[in-house]
Amino acid sequence: MSDQAKLEQLKSCRDEIDALDNELLRLVSRRAQLAREIGSLKDDGVIYRPEREAQVLRRLIELNGGPLSAEAVTNIFRGIMSNCRALEKELSVAFLGPLGTFSEEAANKQFGGLSAPMQCSSIDEVFRQVETGQANYGVVPVENSTEGAVSRTLDLLMQTSLKICGEIELAVHHNLLSTQDGFAGINKIYSHAQSLAQCHEWLNKNLPNVERESVVSNAEAAKLAFTGPNTAAIASKRAAELFGLNILAENIEDDPKNTTRFLVLSQHDVAPSGKDKTSLVMATKNVPGAMLALLEPLSRHDVSMTKFESRPSKIGMWEYVFFMDIEGHIQDAKVKAVVAELETRASFLKLLGSYPIALI
Repeated sequence: MSDQAKLEQLKSCRDEIDALDNELLRLVSRRAQLAREIGSLKDDGVIYRPEREAQVLRRLIELNGGPLSAEAVTNIFRGIMSNCRALEKELSVAFLGPLGTFSEEAANKQFGGLSAPMQCSSIDEVFRQVETGQANYGVVPVENSTEGAVSRTLDLLMQTSLKICGEIELAVHHNLLSTQDGFAGINKIYSHAQSLAQCHEWLNKNLPNVERESVVSNAEAAKLAFTGPNTAAIASKRAAELFGLNILAENIEDDPKNTTRFLVLSQHDVAPSGKDKTSLVMATKNVPGAMLALLEPLSRHDVSMTKFESRPSKIGMWEYVFFMDIEGHIQDAKVKAVVAELETRASFLKLLGSYPIALI
């Protein structure tokens, strides 16, 4: 093909893209008008509908024939839905800050970007901001595929009146950041304790003699690396952008499938989406076979359990409560039957919420 022919084909492609962009803008504007009309018809004041958004995204993933990945499609439409929601109300979302944490990244992923981010200094504060109505929603980490449960989140779920209305699974990739251009001269590495643990073997192999210091968040680590000479941080690429740090090494986590699960907290329940999960916490009666009595209804009603986690009850020594995730919504007949039986067999039971299973 001649150069002239290539230029003509390039112009033709760009002209078609321009025309498609015009049509996309028209269609997105019409979608926004319909979303605003739906908002005026609702009378409960709830703007964010996790179950409806999950249904929309699942349908689009099924329809997607490429070349965009399913993740790319969900990112695009989450952004569209976020901007449509903002026409009704600007939602505030609390998360463990500061900016540059994986909690912020998870919140952005779930809500398609944050128009009113609320940075909190602790997980306790995230709960408190949502409980008092200062924030509409909260995002908190609950477990990591490598390091296990986040105990503070589990403890607070026992005490709160809030409901779990969603979950987020975030692939966590750690990076070594510094103002320096290479490893030479680095004498201290800052990061959150869990991140240091998740990169333990990489650090042993590549920087075995460098001091490691845990801090409250990876964003704080990046801040310290920015201000301190001969230091580095383990944090996200977002943190590198925020603090102007060089990325000396990417994806240094020991497990390439390293994933953190986050929960979305709210003051309202969520309707069934068709593919849901129910979380609850309970305690057993102190009698022989009590644990078996809690698990037996699941098998009989054909309900799958996806998580079972024990925690000290903090009521008496060597007494425990058990966090359980099961497939299905509390409005599903099978799940409702299981929970009803568990209430008669457990000495304590609290339903934490039913919500859509995490998307890509």
